Amino acid sequence: MLKEFPSVQVSASSKALAAKKFAAPTALAPKTDGEPESLPKDAKVVSLEIEPKSVALGKWTDSAQLLVFATLANGERLDATRLAKLELTGFSKSAAEVLPGGVVRPKANGSVTVKASLAGKSASVPVKVTGIVKEPLTDFIRDVNPVLTKAGCNGGVCHGAKDGKNGFKLSLRGYDSEYDVRAFTDELASRRANVASPDDSLMLLKPTAAVPHQGQKVFEPGDLNYRIVREWIGAGAKLNTSVPRVTKIELSPQNPVVQRVGARQQMRVLATYADGSTRDVTTLAFVETGNQDVAKTDSANVVTTLRRGEAPMLARFEGAYAVTTVTVMGDRTGFVWAEPETWNKIDEFAAAKWQRMKILPSGLCTDDEFIRRVSLDLTGMPPSADEVKAFLADTRPTREKRDALVDKLVGSEDYVDHWSNKWADLLQVNSKFLGTEGAKEFRDWIRNEVAKNTPHDEFARKIITASGSNKENPPASYYKILRKPEETRENTTHLFLAVRFNCNKCHDHPFERWTQDQYYQTSAWFARVGLKKDPASGDKLLGGTAVEGGKPLYEIVEDLASGEVKHDRTGKETPPQFPYPATCGEDGKPGAEKKKLSRRDELAAWITAKAAARCSGGAGHAARCVRRLRRRH
Repeated sequence: MLKEFPSVQVSASSKALAAKKFAAPTALAPKTDGEPESLPKDAKVVSLEIEPKSVALGKWTDSAQLLVFATLANGERLDATRLAKLELTGFSKSAAEVLPGGVVRPKANGSVTVKASLAGKSASVPVKVTGIVKEPLTDFIRDVNPVLTKAGCNGGVCHGAKDGKNGFKLSLRGYDSEYDVRAFTDELASRRANVASPDDSLMLLKPTAAVPHQGQKVFEPGDLNYRIVREWIGAGAKLNTSVPRVTKIELSPQNPVVQRVGARQQMRVLATYADGSTRDVTTLAFVETGNQDVAKTDSANVVTTLRRGEAPMLARFEGAYAVTTVTVMGDRTGFVWAEPETWNKIDEFAAAKWQRMKILPSGLCTDDEFIRRVSLDLTGMPPSADEVKAFLADTRPTREKRDALVDKLVGSEDYVDHWSNKWADLLQVNSKFLGTEGAKEFRDWIRNEVAKNTPHDEFARKIITASGSNKENPPASYYKILRKPEETRENTTHLFLAVRFNCNKCHDHPFERWTQDQYYQTSAWFARVGLKKDPASGDKLLGGTAVEGGKPLYEIVEDLASGEVKHDRTGKETPPQFPYPATCGEDGKPGAEKKKLSRRDELAAWITAKAAARCSGGAGHAARCVRRLRRRH
């Protein structure tokens, strides 16, 4: 809380603001884009429903986003959050307030009911407010940092940029609270967070435009966000690192279908903390669209539809992420579904999606189109003229002769060459790193694995755990090419998990759930990989400069007893940890007897465990799904 210091001169405006300390915080209604909404013409509302079924607010900084859904007589379900009339009922109307966008905020301890009414129908939700005390407390991690993030202060175009802005730098999107609090309190003699006179702090004067600010005005003096920051400064601008962190967020509604182009959908974000508590963070979270041609979002996390199609939505809050897809149906008057022919499970999934989206697929491709496509996909080569003529002349049923063509191409010499080249490229087989002899041996090994149709999990395990001389055991060349733990980790996650684990080296990933800590935790699995010269190399060296000597032609890969990676931000050694759990034992088989494994053995088991694996087909497994080409393109 604000303490009075007689020796400090406080401006008149600061005193006026300080007088509001115990007043109810002002809450501004979130702004939404676009024209006023209305029900569809001739629509008849048969019922209203509110999500969530009850609301509990335990701090003065909390809020809750209500979602009001209207069901129409034609079965359509639409978002009526901004259409319905929202009012408070009950004996303790002063306990809370409800804003036009459906946000409920606490004002005093008590219970109240929010009633939604539309077209003669109504629904209600109870609201219970507790924990409102005379001495309002705020926490930097839980309260202040989300406010700064939502205001854009630590964004990539503002103070979260690589070099900050105008001499002031914050961690990108607030991923490093310790760094940020030091930036506010240690620099400029704590002018940014003036605990003696909070209202004279630059972190309040700048965003309210009381002093020149290139980022314009983002707070209003006395509004809720201002109060949150001010109370934190007044309490000493301290950092509590033991406060529970966000472990996950949930985005609702899940996979909503919006029937009309131009209609809107309010999104709701619920955060779960490490202590098991939950909190509605809709007003502080970000919901962004992955398809701006189909839909857009605003600061209130309202989705506005622009045209027919699908738009993936990514919600983020405090380093946690959640996704869903908004489907914009559009006018499909007169649509009649016709069940298409299905030849496999992929066709069934595709048909189900077409039916849901009210799309009639095109017919099968012609035989000449099919043989060209399947040949290019499986072998990388177009079919010969004779092969095309023979296929077109084949009078067997379409499905039968196409199955026979796929079976003929899979495993052929051209197929093996094509997929061997693919894997050699992905594994960076290059004489620059391996020499002519080593590159040939590694490539021959890859070709043999593809020809044998080695299962993908086994293929990955052989590479990740490869030890010994790369002359005798060619997959060990993987560690001769990628010599640093970070490089190996980046390539391994990309290659075997289809995840780009690069952007989070310097900061938490801006568009995914991966954090900077996880970058170094996963790199640590390769921290104890050692390389030493294989006597079989003789005097042959690869590369080398006047500064750095060349590498032996052959090297022995081994697991060392020690070795760690250091976190770039903290400078501390970082032990290995998996980004998410996947129960597995030896050889990646769940339930296998656990014994002492090397770090690479553990990593290989985790990557190939059924709970983590993406596919269990062979090394050329992608080709097995080629029968999808029989469908439409």
